[in-house]
Amino acid sequence: MSALPDGYAAADVQRYVQEPPKQAQRTPFERDRARIVHSSALRRLGAKTQVLGAGTGDFVRTRLTHTLEVAQVGRSLGKVLGCDPDVVDAACLAHDLGHPPFGHNGERALDEVSRDIGGFEGNAQTLRLLVRLEPKTFDPTTGESAGLNLTRAALDAAVKYPWTEDATPTRPDGSPTRKFGVYADDLPVFHWLREGAPDRAQSFEAQVMDLADDVAYSVHDVEDSVVHHTVSLGVLHDPGRAREIARHARSWYGRGDEEALIAALDRLRAEPWWMDEYDGSHRALATLKDMTSQLIGRIVGSVAAATRAEYGDGALTRHHARLIIPEGTADEILMLKGIAVHFLMAPRERKPAYAQQRQRLADLVGALVALGDQALEAHFAALYREAGDDAARTRVVIDQVASLTDKSAYDWHHRYVARRRA
Repeated sequence: MSALPDGYAAADVQRYVQEPPKQAQRTPFERDRARIVHSSALRRLGAKTQVLGAGTGDFVRTRLTHTLEVAQVGRSLGKVLGCDPDVVDAACLAHDLGHPPFGHNGERALDEVSRDIGGFEGNAQTLRLLVRLEPKTFDPTTGESAGLNLTRAALDAAVKYPWTEDATPTRPDGSPTRKFGVYADDLPVFHWLREGAPDRAQSFEAQVMDLADDVAYSVHDVEDSVVHHTVSLGVLHDPGRAREIARHARSWYGRGDEEALIAALDRLRAEPWWMDEYDGSHRALATLKDMTSQLIGRIVGSVAAATRAEYGDGALTRHHARLIIPEGTADEILMLKGIAVHFLMAPRERKPAYAQQRQRLADLVGALVALGDQALEAHFAALYREAGDDAARTRVVIDQVASLTDKSAYDWHHRYVARRRA
């Protein structure tokens, strides 16, 4: 093996299942990234909802294009801060692999129908894909799948919420959250990848991935919304509307000071590159793209400068540093998220189609549980037959449904639910 990257130890490049030595043209972390790039789970993200549904338009981001943008932002920031860019890139590419059809709406539906077997959480499902469901490596001693068998550093970087459901912390305002990173039956590999890590602490690379996700989500979803005329940023001139957005952000994310959020919006709107009106012209689109770039550069630059001021030069890796996000920058990110919440997410909660999506997934799970292995894809059918009890078999059905794209979820519902009811 070639020399370890600066800031990493031999334990960081270990894999859960030992593999034969490979030629040294690539580092272990480059192999990690390549395994995710070639995974079927990554390909499926191209037909899964980000915020606006897949198929809404040619411009709109899918879960895959969002993922690629997260990877670009994360890799750039990670490189500046001295952590291995391939570790960050791999984590960013992996971060949404576990999301089911219909985005967070589908996540909510699958959680509701699986509460008696441990529930469903997209981040825990991501880890499950990486260590179990994506076929790449099998453990010769147990005969069980080790998934992509990534290095310890890459797996830890992909774990956004390093705790179990029963250890889930509350939000800053004391409200509960359902975010967790591992199911009970994936705990052995979770404990392995977390060896030496402080309890419930993200690795430095996971922090970079988490911020890159926030940046891409907060900036690009606003861009998509403006192009599709869902959001007119000109209405933010109204102080009452700005305050509504700040309150929406606080209620959805459980943090932030209302006055600080309004001040953050004022700072952004005062920039010469901020765009209030969009008329659909080529010039307007170019101006909007410039605003997007300026926002990303502003956030990333602020965080990089603050982190370097705290830790100085050199490699920042694993559990030896933490990302420093200035309070004003965090407020700006949260207010951008609030714009998407106010104009997109909160209104769609009241739409009948949104509830129908959840009902379709719930009905599909019920139908597949009743049908058993005969309705599942071949590799899931094999897992179903190997399952030791009803809970394990139901989990296989949940894994199958979670793997579907938006379109295939509709198709499967038509085949196994609607047509059988007719």
